Amino acid sequence: MRLYIVDAFTSEAFAGNSAGVVLLDSPGDAGWMQSVAAELKHAETAFVEVGGDGPKSLRWFTPEAEVDLCGHATLATTHVLGGEQTFTTRSGELRCRAEDGWVSMDFPSDPPRESDDDLSAILPGVAFSYVARSHQNLFAVAEKASVVRSLEPDLVALRARWTGRLIVTAPGDAGGVDFVSRFFAPGVGVDEDPVTGSAHCALAPYWAARLGKDELVGEQASARGGIVRMSLEGDRVLLSGQAVTVASGELHV
Repeated sequence: MRLYIVDAFTSEAFAGNSAGVVLLDSPGDAGWMQSVAAELKHAETAFVEVGGDGPKSLRWFTPEAEVDLCGHATLATTHVLGGEQTFTTRSGELRCRAEDGWVSMDFPSDPPRESDDDLSAILPGVAFSYVARSHQNLFAVAEKASVVRSLEPDLVALRARWTGRLIVTAPGDAGGVDFVSRFFAPGVGVDEDPVTGSAHCALAPYWAARLGKDELVGEQASARGGIVRMSLEGDRVLLSGQAVTVASGELHV
């Protein structure tokens, strides 16, 4: 089987978010896919069936669990395959396109809804102006980007809460960037995800409503960092980013 390592949401190697991409001729066993993902140790590894015509089955695994939606590994898969692609996934049918060095992905919008979650055990002493939940993530808004950049959450406390996933965001502090964010997901074995496409399905509708604009640019302020472009279209979010293939080879087992 062909195996690729791709850095997604970046135009430079060793930045953005790395993903494994495995090309399958037929459906893979879930336990085997989980073992491969644990071996590769990327935030997510994508498994895509390329045999036959029509939409391609696509699944994503962290080192610990299968997930319903992953943006950066979908971007990486589309980057590897090229052209227009339609994937059947646990989040429905996803249409993607690789063109002129960019990959665009049509994902479902996931607007956060205000909640009464107390995050003080996870982030002691940090004040938030808004706390909510999206489909599977806690969601919190800070007043300044500097707060988001300096966060050191208690990952044990977060892992014990609901799905163990948290998006934190604030207004942007650089030209051309509408907001910054970080994403922590110890609940699925990813302490901090470098750049998270699926999180922007929640970030896009929140910031579109707050800023009164449907075209947005977000910076995920992790150590590796990355830029995500978004266009909100009704109940869909068009996510766009670049990618770099770092390695390719064969998976022998």
